[in-house]
Amino acid sequence: MKALILGGTGVISTEITKALLSKNYELAHFNRGSKKTEFAKDVRVICGDRKDYRGFYELLKNESFDVVIDMLSFAEEDARSTVETFRERASQIIVCSTIAAYKRPYKSIPVREDEEELLDESDFSYGFHKARAERYLRKEMKEGVPITILRPSLTFGYGSRNVGVFRQNYGIIERIKGRKPLIMFGDGTQSFTFSFARDVAKGFAGTAGNQKTLCNAYNVVGDGRHIWDDLYLEFGKIVGEEPIIYHLPAEFLKKAAPSVCGHLYYEKAYNGIFDTEKIKRDVPEFKPSVGIHEGLSEVAEYFEKELKEVDREKDALEDELCSLYEEMYRKIGTYCD
Repeated sequence: MKALILGGTGVISTEITKALLSKNYELAHFNRGSKKTEFAKDVRVICGDRKDYRGFYELLKNESFDVVIDMLSFAEEDARSTVETFRERASQIIVCSTIAAYKRPYKSIPVREDEEELLDESDFSYGFHKARAERYLRKEMKEGVPITILRPSLTFGYGSRNVGVFRQNYGIIERIKGRKPLIMFGDGTQSFTFSFARDVAKGFAGTAGNQKTLCNAYNVVGDGRHIWDDLYLEFGKIVGEEPIIYHLPAEFLKKAAPSVCGHLYYEKAYNGIFDTEKIKRDVPEFKPSVGIHEGLSEVAEYFEKELKEVDREKDALEDELCSLYEEMYRKIGTYCD
């Protein structure tokens, strides 16, 4: 079996690569070729610019694959480029979407794929453009194009930087060790299903070449059910220091720092529990097994080994918000005296 991953160097892509190589796939990556990987001897790299749609087509017009896995479609134009390039040259196109593409509030809990609508408001840009890409893909699926859509939730693994309210790299651990408070949105009790890359990769590898999954869409998330505070509490257990957590409303955080915290208000503030019965029915090998302690320990190891500098701008923002929180509580105490 021949497979092409558009991407191949990201957190999830790396684990998909490992999973497909273990199944003896003949594997290629398409990316800029700017990152060193552990797969140099096992994976052919086709170098190019994903956003140069004409160049993308020209580079790949003579290539054919059993499976193309698109990890780089973030807009309708990206998805259209993939389908137009591989419509006649791939037996299956698997596109990585996201649970962020769902419209909020959800209609079902746990969230079931076939009972939900796609986001149609542009305020949350990431989810909106992913939803537009899915609408295009659904039209192509109705025409018989062999597409499979997979929707991970927030996914962590070795190499993750998208961690925490401010997605601030290993500043989380530095703050916990330094007894500096962390900001959490809401009261920290919103339910959410965190996912881990090795588990998500099982979904991608299991749908590859699987005829049952053609022209279908699936949630591909972990089995653990947690609240948002658990994210910081678990990091505290890993480093042996209980974190100090301050809670502020998601709407307040969005107004204070929209580019950093908008995702909290538009996506994360809703309880995120996602049904996986559909993918487990069609992909029996999809059995998530990575728990939150194991998964976040991999992230902490990455922070320790490879990230040397905290994002000081985001760290200062968190300091400022913590000061506002403390001032608010001082004033409340004055009113109550």
